[in-house]
Amino acid sequence: MSSLLSSPSRGTPTLPEAQAPAVVYDTDVASRSFKGRVPAALATRLVGRQPLVTFVTVGELTQWTRLRRWGPRNRAMLEDWLADKPVISGGKSIAAVWGELSAAATQRGRPRPVNDTWIAACCIAYGLPLVTLNIKDFTDFAEHDGLALLRL
Repeated sequence: MSSLLSSPSRGTPTLPEAQAPAVVYDTDVASRSFKGRVPAALATRLVGRQPLVTFVTVGELTQWTRLRRWGPRNRAMLEDWLADKPVISGGKSIAAVWGELSAAATQRGRPRPVNDTWIAACCIAYGLPLVTLNIKDFTDFAEHDGLALLRL
């Protein structure tokens, strides 16, 4: 799996040059994509875009493989699917964005789930749109923090 590192000299994240416009898959979209079950309307919107995932999604998918007692064959299939997806890793700059998002949501009286906040932080830090079928989970970040959502 690829790993994207923050630039230590500037303290801001950098991504390798993309051949196509990049989008970040949340865990639900990543899971559906892996299973070949992305709704047709969304699949059409994703054509020609480079999918990325966050370290959170890799963690959640890995957790599911263990909780659902996946065997070596299915785990290998997931690893193969992830192999060409760049992974946005956590780092100091991502953590700072997460802290700001989490605090702001709490101050608004709308604390958000930890993992959703990490995914939003990765997207906002890199200025990338998030692809999700769970719009309600991320609407607060879109309305208040500038998270771009790719909608159907």
